[in-house]
Amino acid sequence: MSCPALPEGFDFTDPDVYQHRVPLPEFAQLRGTAPVWWNAQPHGIAGFGDDGYWVVTRHEDVKEVSTKPDLFSAHLNTSIIRFNAAMTRDQIDVQKLIMLNMDPPEHTRVRQIVQRGFTPRAIRALEDALRGRATRIVEAARAKGTGDFVTDIACELPLQAIAELIGVPQDDRARIFDWSNKMIAYDDPELAITEEVGTNAAMELISYAMNLAAARKECPAKDIVSRLVAAEDEGNLGSDEFGFFVLLLAVAGNETTRNAITHGMHAFLTHPDQWELYKRERPETAAEEIVRWATPVVAFQRTATQDTELGGAKIKQGQRVGIFYSSANNDPEVFDRPEVFDITRDPNPHLGFGGGGPHFCLGKSLAILEINLMFHALADAMPDISLAGDPRRLRSAWLNGVKELRVRYG
Repeated sequence: MSCPALPEGFDFTDPDVYQHRVPLPEFAQLRGTAPVWWNAQPHGIAGFGDDGYWVVTRHEDVKEVSTKPDLFSAHLNTSIIRFNAAMTRDQIDVQKLIMLNMDPPEHTRVRQIVQRGFTPRAIRALEDALRGRATRIVEAARAKGTGDFVTDIACELPLQAIAELIGVPQDDRARIFDWSNKMIAYDDPELAITEEVGTNAAMELISYAMNLAAARKECPAKDIVSRLVAAEDEGNLGSDEFGFFVLLLAVAGNETTRNAITHGMHAFLTHPDQWELYKRERPETAAEEIVRWATPVVAFQRTATQDTELGGAKIKQGQRVGIFYSSANNDPEVFDRPEVFDITRDPNPHLGFGGGGPHFCLGKSLAILEINLMFHALADAMPDISLAGDPRRLRSAWLNGVKELRVRYG
């Protein structure tokens, strides 16, 4: 297997890279020459006290890592592929209390409890309320004439959905937005968020959620929070577990969906034929293609629990393994012309919600519902929406984020 012709020192988790683009050409090089490739790093730069990680680029290999938690652990070094270099081991260990960073059987126990809030029946119960909210969000933005699509539209429905789901007063959604932004923005100097500010935001959100859980234990209501925490036994969450679950929702259920909606709008406006098709026919396949195209989470990681082999590479116990969804979702072995935004693409076995296995996204149905409702409302009320500037990207090592997208609301 040949060595890829990458610039010396290139790092697939360098936030400076993602501030400008997702490195799709470089991923393509790896898929063709070294699909599982060792990415050396300066010692400790990712916060783990090591010298690099494996880059997994092919669709089939990302799925293999995702579905073998006994070989590839989400818990040992967490699922987050890069922290700030100043992150301490104790700070990383706190992250392991989040479901995203658990392995079976503890992950299985927590997931079985929280999935009560994401049953088809639970999602259907939200649909009418969210449809009305999507319409009001779009109408309020249209009245402005021009604005930032991210703050005016894309962030609003995911936040309101979380508030609706867990019974948070809608007036508090701005606080959740602020907390979630601070938690993921430590790589972006423009946002002036230090590691300490991000940690404090996480603690404030957890405390807020724990207080909500305590109130529901004291006086249960007919909502998902009460069903999750009403009795602290093997079948329910403790207040602290609920707090970390809400923290996960604030990032996994807010940041990712809002970025999918933003990237989707930008894709439509730079592919006007697809926007015309969507307005005319509303294909059911559109939301899945938006997620594939956006791939809001560029990568997560696992840690090898023993020596193993993957894609011709010999991986040693304890080494980190990056599973790059952005590469897998552009694998030409799986997708015909992956570089084309095609809202009629079917089948579409993208890994935008994960590669399967125990960590497949619990909120997929809710995310697809939000994307559908948002673009239906946009197509109805703003058929002539247009770009007023280029997107300003988030500087992040693992999120394909957009900070601002200026538009004319047509």
